[in-house]
Amino acid sequence: MTPPIPDLPKLLQDIFDAGVAAVEPGGVLTMRLEQHRVPDRPPHILALGKAASAMARGGVDWLKGHKKAPKGGVIIGAEEVPSPHVMLRAIHGDHPEPRENSARAAAALQGACNAVTPGDLVWVLLSGGSSSLVGAPVDGMADHDYQELCRDLLGSGLSIQEVNRIRKRFSRWGAGRLAAALEGAEVEVMVVSDVFGDDFAAIGSGPCVGDPASAEVVRNDLIGSPIGGQLPPSLFIHLEDVIAGRLPETPKPAASCFRRITHEVVASNRMAVQAAAARAEQIGFATTAPVRPIVGEASLVGRQLADTVLKRPPGGPWCAIWGGEATVTLGAVSGRGGRCQEIALAAAERFALSGKGRRIALLAAGTDGRDGPTDAAGALVTPETWGAIKAAGLDPAQLLARHDSYPALDAAKALLKPGMTGTNVNDVVVAVEV
Repeated sequence: MTPPIPDLPKLLQDIFDAGVAAVEPGGVLTMRLEQHRVPDRPPHILALGKAASAMARGGVDWLKGHKKAPKGGVIIGAEEVPSPHVMLRAIHGDHPEPRENSARAAAALQGACNAVTPGDLVWVLLSGGSSSLVGAPVDGMADHDYQELCRDLLGSGLSIQEVNRIRKRFSRWGAGRLAAALEGAEVEVMVVSDVFGDDFAAIGSGPCVGDPASAEVVRNDLIGSPIGGQLPPSLFIHLEDVIAGRLPETPKPAASCFRRITHEVVASNRMAVQAAAARAEQIGFATTAPVRPIVGEASLVGRQLADTVLKRPPGGPWCAIWGGEATVTLGAVSGRGGRCQEIALAAAERFALSGKGRRIALLAAGTDGRDGPTDAAGALVTPETWGAIKAAGLDPAQLLARHDSYPALDAAKALLKPGMTGTNVNDVVVAVEV
């Protein structure tokens, strides 16, 4: 019988937590601001995304340290939190799908933009989740049609870049439209990136970046996508109106509204992975952290990562850490879960088949503390997890096939529930053998 390894979950959690701590938004923003000149005029602060609250607080504290204060602005995050300054309104939107709160948040952002005058300084503190948190349709489009698009895109299996290229076309604040609303101001965009490669056009649907894709390109994307045949006709009518010149195109990269805008990344997935790897090495693991990101269908990713662990000859404490974002293509029937839970459950199946007797484990979790529309960040699995699910009277293979990973992992007590972390730099997967 394999002896118990009571510290294995603790070690995995320790390594993952080190990665999350390294991208704490307030701290990384403050460090970056220390490299900036002290502004000669008070900035408006527009903080958008899952890291909005922490970034805004970091910005306010830094300004206070230099005897400055924000001129105005808004904080739009995933939870209702108090504002760090009387000049900043705090409001929360909906995630992962935009609903009524997101519509109110989008209107609040409009009000904050209306207060900006030419020559003002604006800090846009941008992080992942912004697309949904300020998600509202462009003028003339019904809320329910836009919400249906967002919901279908999430289950389409498309990459985050493909999802954003389509979604931002119909989004009130996507595709450079925030930059257009702030034209004449000096805008500094500081980003906690949830897109591997840090593509500013994809992060938060590119609110301050010119949209290189034409309406014709997006129409063709939709027609060729798995969801093209089920979308509301109004979306295609809107695109045809833009193609025909009856409605304006999205702001393009050469537009004048982008001339006074700068972007910089203050935290990213790679930073989290590197910090997690450093912690693993400090603990005593021989560690590898592949640069190539996690991409593709979550269940396939889980099996591939598990195979990477299983194919390695045992020998000494070893750790591998990956970063990125898988996808889940939902069928007609699906249950509760998220991409990290699906990675973990698929890995648990492989471990059960070939990992018996080996001291191995895998943790897959979202750095934001929430995986899909659930209260879990992800899960931690071992070769015993699959059997524990069966012992609880459930069929893990059936649950995996119908994207219902949450109840399976919950039955095995494998879910991770740290709560919202206040940051968001994609997902991190940690695998160890001791």
